[in-house]
Amino acid sequence: MNKVSQRRRRLDLGNTALGIAAASALGFLYGPIITLMIFSFNDNPITRLPLTGWTLDWYYKALTNSDLLAALWNSVIVAVAAVMICLVIGIPTAFALDRFNFRGKTLFRRLVILPITLPGIITGVSILAFFSLAGVKLSLLTVIIGHGTALTAIVVTNVFARLQRFDRRIEEASADIGARPWQTFVYITLPNIRSAIIGSALIAFTLSFDEIPVTYFLTGRDNTLPMYIWSVIRRGITPEINAIGTIIVALSIVLIFLSVLLIHSDGGTRKNRRLS
Repeated sequence: MNKVSQRRRRLDLGNTALGIAAASALGFLYGPIITLMIFSFNDNPITRLPLTGWTLDWYYKALTNSDLLAALWNSVIVAVAAVMICLVIGIPTAFALDRFNFRGKTLFRRLVILPITLPGIITGVSILAFFSLAGVKLSLLTVIIGHGTALTAIVVTNVFARLQRFDRRIEEASADIGARPWQTFVYITLPNIRSAIIGSALIAFTLSFDEIPVTYFLTGRDNTLPMYIWSVIRRGITPEINAIGTIIVALSIVLIFLSVLLIHSDGGTRKNRRLS
């Protein structure tokens, strides 16, 4: 009995230690974010303790700030356009890696994911040098191209991983019953990889929306939201920045949560439409 009780005590101590470690890790990771959210409701224009009251005025001022809204709109344009580039390039690339065998395939796959593994500064400087040699003027278009270059690997890796788990016998069965290739793709293949496409697009959108290093080197006169926030906080953190930061955090959490659900789902609908 003594040995059993000692083991239970050790297990209890181990579980307690793990709980403390997990709570400490969560506090370390999310403490600054929670602090940001709390101060976004503080009625004191100076970010300091103690809190003097609660207000929503900073959210109103943030959402009526014309410069901030313009930067927000630019970020949305850049993120949506970058996602389109990622999808147009990434999906065919994933299919090529999955369906074809060619010399240097392994090396090609490593090179495709290289841009996202490099530091943003390296990617930004290298693309800036390329644009300078080509005589391209910096603008939102250059930012879009930079983001598309850096984030295409997200679509490639997620769609490729889903294709690797896809049962090709379903496609063969649809061909046996007389389906044309485009019918097989639309009614069989696409529904099974749709969640990976949407999930990777959401992740790419989120990363593009709040990206700074590549944007810093490639932006022209038009500010994106991260660059606007950076320019403002250099003079001090304002409650408006806390408010808009809280909104961005909330939206990012929702997008990332949805993307994770989609990527880890079983993939597409289980009931394939009858082919005619």
